[in-house]
Amino acid sequence: MPLISHSPDTGVWLLTTPRTSYALRIDETGAPCHLAWGPRLTLAEAGALAGRAQDTVSSFEGRPPVGEELPVDGGTRYGPPSLQVRYADSSRGFEWVPTGHRVLEPAPGVSELVLEFRDRLYPLDVALHYTVRADTDVVERRTVVRNAGEEHVDLLRADSAAWTLPPLRDYRLSHVTGQWSAESQLRRDTLPFGETVLTSRRGITSHHANPWVMLDAGEATEEHGRVWSAALAWSGSWRITAQRTPDGLAGFTGGVGHEGTSVPLAPGEEFTTPVFAGLCTDGGFGAASRAWHTYTTTHVLPRARELAPVLYNSWEATGFDVDEASQKALAERAALLGVELYVVDDGWFGARRSDRAGLGDWTPTPERFPEGLGPLAGSVHRLGMRFGIWVEPEMVNPDSALYREHPDWVLHVPGRARTEMRNQLVLNFARDEVAEWAYGWLTRLVGDHGVDFLKWDMNRAFGESGWPGQRDGNDRLWTRYVANLYDVIDRLRADHPGLRVETCSGGGGRVDLGILSRTDQAWTSDNTDAVDRLVIQHGFGQVYPARAMSAWVTDVPNQLTARSVPLRFRFHAAMCGLLGIGGDLTRWSEEELAEGAALVADYKKVRHLVQHGDLYRLSGPLGEEPTVVQYVGEDAAEALVLGFRYGPRHGLPRVPVRLRGLTPGARYRDARTGVVHHANVLGEYGMLLDLAPGGWSSTAVHLVRVEEV
Repeated sequence: MPLISHSPDTGVWLLTTPRTSYALRIDETGAPCHLAWGPRLTLAEAGALAGRAQDTVSSFEGRPPVGEELPVDGGTRYGPPSLQVRYADSSRGFEWVPTGHRVLEPAPGVSELVLEFRDRLYPLDVALHYTVRADTDVVERRTVVRNAGEEHVDLLRADSAAWTLPPLRDYRLSHVTGQWSAESQLRRDTLPFGETVLTSRRGITSHHANPWVMLDAGEATEEHGRVWSAALAWSGSWRITAQRTPDGLAGFTGGVGHEGTSVPLAPGEEFTTPVFAGLCTDGGFGAASRAWHTYTTTHVLPRARELAPVLYNSWEATGFDVDEASQKALAERAALLGVELYVVDDGWFGARRSDRAGLGDWTPTPERFPEGLGPLAGSVHRLGMRFGIWVEPEMVNPDSALYREHPDWVLHVPGRARTEMRNQLVLNFARDEVAEWAYGWLTRLVGDHGVDFLKWDMNRAFGESGWPGQRDGNDRLWTRYVANLYDVIDRLRADHPGLRVETCSGGGGRVDLGILSRTDQAWTSDNTDAVDRLVIQHGFGQVYPARAMSAWVTDVPNQLTARSVPLRFRFHAAMCGLLGIGGDLTRWSEEELAEGAALVADYKKVRHLVQHGDLYRLSGPLGEEPTVVQYVGEDAAEALVLGFRYGPRHGLPRVPVRLRGLTPGARYRDARTGVVHHANVLGEYGMLLDLAPGGWSSTAVHLVRVEEV
């Protein structure tokens, strides 16, 4: 069956993925309308859906608010518009006039449908893009809007896509909320009637929400049930609006920006929205997550098949007190642990002695690094490690040479106060000269100092978001900023093919499919408390894979929570993603260093399972039961089980954990104990994990399939 097919008789377009179908048609008014999103259909079966009679609506309702591929503002539409236009004469609205279609094959196993329209009255063109692939059920959608006239147009709303769910008995919405140091808190709640808005107005993805949603009928579990989900590939302000109508339908629309902003279009200018990718799966939330993980590692992350190195970061050891001698001493200790990437954090540049000065002056401090970063980088490389550095290119301290020279480069509104957060202001990356300045010093830093890795931070949200002197600047900056950010990273990586980049924004404040398409991993949270991290990682992993999730082992009592848990527990929690170490190694005892080195060695034996395997959440991080995650490798030849106990109340029964994804009928050997287990017993009757009662306990079990002779 082709990936995209069309019936001239019914007007139905059918998009086919390995396990699902997506069907739509253009109705008699010219509007693109949804037909189906779910299990596989033939073109004839999809055509039968097009022939279904619509329920009679009252004269008060107008067009149904759910069911169009891109609901517009105009006529008798009263739901949340995906496309809202204001023309030069201040009139609004859009009327669909189909003008053609194209089916493209940009790569083997990839097909793209483009449906083209114009407005009936004004010279405005709209193209709806749908991309499907032979190896994933993810459908990628985006919209291109072009001002074909000679007068200015404002897009008050320009969403990437609207998604329609089939009629269900109930609807439940899954998403994440949070704040700094408590990101990715998973919520599953009944979708209320009316409109539910998830958004960021901060100029970044934000700690407080993330641009993805999952919906189900309220019956799905981790292992069972049909789930519809979508994720927006955008790293600036965004909005997703889910709605449930009084007549029992549900859908959602999403794209860039938030209320009160617009996308200006000059004559001849066009705006291409980011991808809003959607996915329908059977097999519960776990199957949905694994499908997103596979899609992200296959089609989003630039080099996901690489094994990420074990990382050390100097922040908790040195803070701002960074110099060549102390960093070399730390690097020697890190190398003894088996670390493969050494990262110098904040404090290496300009007048940086605290967070009050120096941002913007990106040259090594002479008295701390007399010969620049080259000698330190050389020492790190001779120890067999890669060399990384922390940067925050989008920020400036008012106490800096850069700000004194270019005070106009920051986001600001003339006559208004320039509000500082963390003693810093936001550079206006929408300005080409600012982006060019950042690209220039970054490419020199990487090239001149042998830098292999950048930790790219962004430590505050927008404020006084103005762009004086630029027509429509206060609106234009929201999208131009992100476009220039992407461009700087893309150019930097093109200059230095070996460079790897971590996205960070005060922790997990900028994590989305857009930034992940040009970086290698994400700093999940500034909260490194191992117990809190299990909750954060649980929410992060609903959509994003372990291959993108940085996790550190830090010292106790934890700097944020003051909680103390064993070193082994901290390592096991960090081994759920990309293992890093952030403690002060100069204070670790010989016993701790030896235990840490052994655990690093253990991780290296199984990291291919964590970073490239399938994730099964066997028990969640909330409640009195142990938290258990499992990773299954290619062809189910190996598996890793990580279990954590928080100290449950006395008397709770020990319940075996039923493993998933193993080869039926096979046997698996515990790599540590040599004990051989039957896969069917592990899957149907479970495994008792070696978790000590009381206190903080953790375990790691590496299973290797026994090949029959």
